[in-house]
Amino acid sequence: MRIGRAPWWSGIAPALAAAGLLLGCGYALVGRASTLPADIRAVYVAPLENQTTRAQLEQFLTQAITDELVTRRRFTIVRSAAEAQAQLVGAVTSFRVTPVTFDESGRAQEYEISILAAMRFVRTGTGDEEVVVWENDRYLFRETYEIEASAEDFFDRENEAIAQASLRFAETMVADLLEGF
Repeated sequence: MRIGRAPWWSGIAPALAAAGLLLGCGYALVGRASTLPADIRAVYVAPLENQTTRAQLEQFLTQAITDELVTRRRFTIVRSAAEAQAQLVGAVTSFRVTPVTFDESGRAQEYEISILAAMRFVRTGTGDEEVVVWENDRYLFRETYEIEASAEDFFDRENEAIAQASLRFAETMVADLLEGF
């Protein structure tokens, strides 16, 4: 008795059936959905209030958030609240830099930046009352950065680290805003 091999095309039908099930079951790419009202198209990003002692922190964050919203292409960013259908407002309420790793002589090699902000996305132009669409009054973000340990190569990288942390803060905060997390 001879046992033959199945034709090459015999495995195609089950693969096509599985693909059809996956396509029809409601899966979608992350980052494509939004819980925000579709009629909000023009947004004003108010300069963040800085309630910390770290100068320029609010400037780094405001710029990064604005750039991230522009990149997402969901909204048109406008220059004033009067032109907007909604506005993003917030305050940086806490900023800390903490050493996390040390070399054998006790000098810090790595620091953690911790940023806490209160953020709100509010609909405007609905009468005297603002309607809060999204809010997170304890938005916490952490980022680590390394520094050069040798005295001749040492330089303060805090501004550079804050700029980089601001970009990632903006990415995650805008994703949370758009996707409703």
